[in-house]
Order: sequence, then structure tokens, then C-alpha cells
Amino acid sequence: MQQWIFLAVAIVSEVIATSFLKAADGFTRLWPSLVVVVGYLLAFYLLSLTLKTIPVGVAYAIWSGVGIVLIALSGWLFLGQSLDTPALIGLALIIAGVAVINVFSRTVVH
Repeated sequence: MQQWIFLAVAIVSEVIATSFLKAADGFTRLWPSLVVVVGYLLAFYLLSLTLKTIPVGVAYAIWSGVGIVLIALSGWLFLGQSLDTPALIGLALIIAGVAVINVFSRTVVH
């Protein structure tokens, strides 16, 4: 169970870091830049811990899929970016893919 907590916190850290990239303005603004660097360091450290028990392909599929959806939602909620119907369908398919991996794959550690 601990590996899933590490993966979840890694994903959230990566999403926060990515969300602050725009505010960092090419790393010219100190505080947003620090959030980006610390967020990515924490994310990759925690991801490395999950790889002790979760296969890298599965962990990365979950990491990237959930991250894409959360970043899209973050852009919509906080940056005023729009999500049209094709984008929403694509995000739903990503969520479905992550769910299939978690529910049906024998390579996932439960």
C-alpha cells in the first residue's frame, strides 16, 4: 500500500511543479522557480521509491496518465484554459486506460 501512496504524492508533486512552470517565467522568478525545482525533485524521488515494487511500465503509465488529466484540469481551473469536447473525450480515455491497468493487469502490485 505504501508504494501507492508514494506514487500518488509523486504525481501530485509533479502536477504542482508543472503548474508553476508558467509562473516561473523561464526560471526568472525565484519563488515559482523554487516550487518547480522542489516539486520535481520530490516527485522523482518518490517515483523512484515506487519502482522498488511496481513495474516501471505500469508506474509510468499511471504517473503520466493521471498527471496529464490533473494538469489539464489545473490549466482549466487556474489558468482559464478551455477544454473542448475532443479534449474531454481524450482525457476520459486516459482515465479509462489507467483504470484498466489498475483493475485488470496482473503486473500491478495490489
